[in-house]
Amino acid sequence: MRQKMNLSALNTDFDTDTECRAALEGLRWPNGVRCLRCDSAKISRISTRKQFDCDACRYRFSVTTGTIFHDSHLPLQKWFLAILLMCEAKKGISANQMKRTLGVAHKTAWYLCHRIRAAMAEAQPEPLAGTVEVDETYIGGGRGVGAGNRDRHKMVLAAIQRGGPVRMGRSKTNRASKVELHGFIKAHVGDETINIYTDEAKGYLGIGDENTTHATIAHGRGEYVRGDVHTNTVESVFGLFKRAVVGSFHQISTKHLDRYLDEFEFRFNNRKNPYLFRDTVTRLVRADAMPYEQLTA
Repeated sequence: MRQKMNLSALNTDFDTDTECRAALEGLRWPNGVRCLRCDSAKISRISTRKQFDCDACRYRFSVTTGTIFHDSHLPLQKWFLAILLMCEAKKGISANQMKRTLGVAHKTAWYLCHRIRAAMAEAQPEPLAGTVEVDETYIGGGRGVGAGNRDRHKMVLAAIQRGGPVRMGRSKTNRASKVELHGFIKAHVGDETINIYTDEAKGYLGIGDENTTHATIAHGRGEYVRGDVHTNTVESVFGLFKRAVVGSFHQISTKHLDRYLDEFEFRFNNRKNPYLFRDTVTRLVRADAMPYEQLTA
């Protein structure tokens, strides 16, 4: 698969179902097809049904069996186009826009986008280290972000390693309490962290220890940079995410907020990855199936 994928290359390389299936096969089984039931390598191809037949246990399966592509009536060519659009859209792409671009029903586009987002989630992300900035913000609700509106907003937390990845998550309590902030930091920041920089919110107090320096920036006094201490990097991440919400999605339900955060985090952390399209397709073909009932439960 090409290093850098674009629409022109996609239309050339994956304009048929056969080409798409061959690509999925190579990504799912780089060392050759193996039975999904008994792991045998003795496989026969049933070309008329686009399936494999295990010579050992007689189990029949296809390249999409048990994956997020499973039971989808959408042509694989449109799947590949949707993946490329989501990878390349810096601020994301809404289900309505996906519907218009692919020429499918809104329900199909919505389900498609969420299945791709589910595959983008990091199963076991590496802990952050070095110098880490942490901040919180509020998403959704009515206009303004004052205290009177925060019950209608949802608090989102983010931590970013300078020169490294970002980790984002939704608040459980919607309040910047010590339990909430410390819990998020301990879940995503490793013991090797040298510095943790935050704003002056009281919930961050006590997060430092003998190995990690905790320094704050006093936004309330108009302070935004003090030497190396600032939270400008993590705030720029929030700025980009909010522009995505306003410009592309317009509104995000609380129920699915985690998936939007997973999508944004994955795309941000892979913004310099020349194999972003290939790696995203690999995640989809190796991820578990997600029935519509599970997504809407």
